[in-house]
Amino acid sequence: MADDQQNVSGAVHLAQTVHALQRGLTSIPLSDAITNIDTWFDQLQRSGVPELQNVARELGNLQSLLSAGNAGLDAGAIGASLSLLGSQATELAVHADPDAQAELRSLGDLLLQAGASLAQQ
Repeated sequence: MADDQQNVSGAVHLAQTVHALQRGLTSIPLSDAITNIDTWFDQLQRSGVPELQNVARELGNLQSLLSAGNAGLDAGAIGASLSLLGSQATELAVHADPDAQAELRSLGDLLLQAGASLAQQ
């Protein structure tokens, strides 16, 4: 039962993350982005799955980059991190539950697009 609740909350969180990214990076307040990253980091770190812990490590890197504040944000480094996270999400989609595959692919595509956009700045 707890796993089912965690899957449902994970699915809802995934859908919320995709929805936020669909509105564009600049529409997400920095504090909300960091809170979202914290939530994903905790969930993935607790999973015990090596592939998910690799994603958690990159989320930690992204959080560090975003914590530099508005004046110190490095668009190129943030773009590279988002691109790596996009690739990881796309790879995870292959092995995910059928219900999560489409959302993970969407997440991966959005992260890759955002990463490429930032890398061009």
